Amino acid sequence: MAIRNKATGLLAIAAGLFLASATVASAFTACQVTDTGGIDDNSFNQTAWKGVLDAKEKLGIEGRYLESQAETDYEANINSLLGGNCDVIITVGFLLGDATKKAAEANPDQKFSIVDYAYDPAVPNILGQVYATDEAAFLAGYLAAGMSKSGVLGVFGGINIPPVTIFMDGFHAGAAYYNEQKGASVTVLGWDPKAREGLFTNNFDSLDDGRAFAQNLYDEGADIVLPVAGPVGLGSATLAAELGTDKLKIIGVDADLYLTDPERKQVYLTSVTKRMDATVFDVIKQAMDGKFEGGILLGSLANGGVDLAPFHDMEDAVPAELKQELEAIRAGIVDGSIKVAPK
Repeated sequence: MAIRNKATGLLAIAAGLFLASATVASAFTACQVTDTGGIDDNSFNQTAWKGVLDAKEKLGIEGRYLESQAETDYEANINSLLGGNCDVIITVGFLLGDATKKAAEANPDQKFSIVDYAYDPAVPNILGQVYATDEAAFLAGYLAAGMSKSGVLGVFGGINIPPVTIFMDGFHAGAAYYNEQKGASVTVLGWDPKAREGLFTNNFDSLDDGRAFAQNLYDEGADIVLPVAGPVGLGSATLAAELGTDKLKIIGVDADLYLTDPERKQVYLTSVTKRMDATVFDVIKQAMDGKFEGGILLGSLANGGVDLAPFHDMEDAVPAELKQELEAIRAGIVDGSIKVAPK
């Protein structure tokens, strides 16, 4: 009897180990490849990763990431995730577009999703996450024009690519709409939407460049600056913190920088937010539910995929009338009566 009980116990242990192994093997895993800003960039990489973390908490998935130190890492990082251990591979940033497509076409059974990129024609196993950030940036441009004391606004980008310039287009158009509605003459430095030319640091990681570009715009009269350059904008925020918000305010991008950059939170009038966490979570859930399809997932004002962050410490500084105008403009953008495209 003792021998039998011992054998039964061993079988039970073996069965338990098998079940545990099967559970681990069957767990859904989402893998992320970052752009060069790093996983904790206070911007798009970090916000996208939050979507994975939210899925880990709410859906019980596993999540891991690889950081790209340079553009040459993109293809190698994606390839290292191939082989069946990732149920969906999420790449973050426009610059990973070519490497993602190459890997997807070579591995048609692997599900991919890319933040800030869409393919035309669509690739069957890639779901592109794109955002109508010009809608929220339009609100930011109108707000900045209404809050500026100098009548001069500034904007600059990281790299001259569509996910960057769409912010700049919307910001410029919002300020122009303010001028049209108010008979004002607020100027926007740093971007010409018709010529498609403007100020660009040509990187997404140099805080020194962020400071220098904001300083140049400030020297030319800008008292509110929108840096569309990921972590580079933290350098602009540092300058604003030193000058004081009576002289220079910053509008953040991607995440609510009041929350993600607490050291300099007082300088942010608002942020133009992209809910990459929400769209990444949605992609993961679609993949888990067997509803994943290649194509486009669009975040807009209407579905909350983009938005204007709260004013936080500057809540009382924004006039009630201006807040009401912003709500009316939001409604007009959503129903299509107000066009955000540059004229």
